Amino acid sequence: MNISPIRNENDYQKALERLDVIFDAKRGTKEGDELEILAILIDNYESASFPIGLPDPISAINFRMEQMGLKQKDLVEMIGFKSRVSEIMNRKRKLTLDMIRKLNTQLRIPTDVLIQDY
Repeated sequence: MNISPIRNENDYQKALERLDVIFDAKRGTKEGDELEILAILIDNYESASFPIGLPDPISAINFRMEQMGLKQKDLVEMIGFKSRVSEIMNRKRKLTLDMIRKLNTQLRIPTDVLIQDY
């Protein structure tokens, strides 16, 4: 086992190639341990080099509604009138602080997602 830090794109490509070779290694074996360590190194490098941004608030609301089996009409008690819900979901009106608080509490969407500009 010859593992070293992933510092650049070349190191990253070599790590991916090695990961491909040992991918089916059994847990608890020498190659299995190497696989586990290599996966952690690759994940750390990818997180630092290719960060994934937060979704915009409306996409997050839509995703959470889909997960929970909700329809737009179910947002009326959190956002207000049916027309207001429609304006919010069509990005014609911005979320207010009160709406953000209710969406955070009831849909469990993080506030740092909901306060973003869209």
